[in-house]
Amino acid sequence: MKASAPTQRRAVACESFKTAADAIGPITHGLSLFALTRGQWSMIDAILHVLDCVGPSAVSVWTWTVAEYEIEVLTRLRRDERITAGRLVIDYGARNKNAGIIREWKATFGPESVRYVVNHAKIALVEGASGYRCLLRGSMNLNFNPRFEQFDLTEGGPDFDLVKGIEDDLPILPDAVTGEQAYRASKVHSAFSQETLNLFGKVKTWAK
Repeated sequence: MKASAPTQRRAVACESFKTAADAIGPITHGLSLFALTRGQWSMIDAILHVLDCVGPSAVSVWTWTVAEYEIEVLTRLRRDERITAGRLVIDYGARNKNAGIIREWKATFGPESVRYVVNHAKIALVEGASGYRCLLRGSMNLNFNPRFEQFDLTEGGPDFDLVKGIEDDLPILPDAVTGEQAYRASKVHSAFSQETLNLFGKVKTWAK
């Protein structure tokens, strides 16, 4: 995979007591930022700030579950033409709990805009028409949470390429996805032996 690392990174670290905009500041090429928050802003707040900085963008969100509020925000942004394309990478366990939200997402961003996996990663990609390629990741979910959270943002570089490449390779699975399909799509079986997976009570053994 071809890397796109900037020739020089601008490294920033901050302790945030205010907003995402205050902590992140302007987005510049080569930015690398680490922040510790008290949970007063969420991943969705960070995404909104990046969109304010870089303009219309394709946005991908990786999460294990979503709430009505976050999807309403992203849907409204789509109607405002700030999000040019959307992709949701979500844990397959949300297919029932969030069935209505997932239907709304597909209605807004298209029937192939959802990837079902086994997931606990909190990641967002913001790829701007202006050329900015931002990777956001942290311990926070889409909603705020009043406790210590960590957050990282990089613009450009091999980390963006890595996540984008993995995301692009994920298969499009049906809403009636099975656990076996989700585990295979996530390539969990390539990282663990079946014997190790059997130690986890809820992980089933599937025949090859």
